[in-house]
Amino acid sequence: EKRTMALIEKNGFHDSVYINAAKIFQGIHTEKCKDRILVRYGDDSVSPLLPFRDEYSQRVSYELAFSVLKYQELIEEILLDSCVYPCHSIPDDLTSLLVVMLYDLQDRKFQAREISDEEETIAEVQKIERYLYSSRTKLAAALARCRIKHDAVSIECILPEAIRKQEQRASALPLCVWINTFKISLQDVFRDLKKKGFTRVETLSDLNGYTYCMDQHCHDVLFFPSSLKEQLLNLDLFADCKLFLQ
Repeated sequence: EKRTMALIEKNGFHDSVYINAAKIFQGIHTEKCKDRILVRYGDDSVSPLLPFRDEYSQRVSYELAFSVLKYQELIEEILLDSCVYPCHSIPDDLTSLLVVMLYDLQDRKFQAREISDEEETIAEVQKIERYLYSSRTKLAAALARCRIKHDAVSIECILPEAIRKQEQRASALPLCVWINTFKISLQDVFRDLKKKGFTRVETLSDLNGYTYCMDQHCHDVLFFPSSLKEQLLNLDLFADCKLFLQ
């Protein structure tokens, strides 16, 4: 299961993740003045989320939605410049799904998503995916033109300076992890982490590489260097819900 999750994250997500991310984004997207609206997201109603497959699916659905929110202006510009939007076969109530899936497609360098035979597919996701993938050359060209216009080596450089500074501060913060003591003891966590090559240090200032330290006030909270997020989430401890990223 752990290896499967890692593979899906690298090559895209389950259809239900895209649907839920689109529903979340529909409720938080930036509304523009009526005279400036070029991309239409349908009415303001937000339908209930699909049941999450697991904690991982819930986390990545929200992460994907808020990543799209950061880049909403850029994604809309790519859609319009490429002439991929508007499209008469895609109604306004699927625009959020279109935007979410375009963000993920460019994040995968416009590579095709791998779908296992066992995965339950959703018609709307399959429709949007086929449309975007068939237009990938035009979309990639529009993204390149946008980067040239902004003199940016990556889309992160296109973000407003205030948001980029927030991103830099957030990326420097240590990762906070809660131990689920209903499933595992502290000593077993320490033993498992040691087997995985982690070393326990005394303070936050000592965090470097494969290290962690305990919170001074909460005995069931650990801190890790921010650079280890991907490695941590691929541990069995997280897949088995014995550790949770806060």
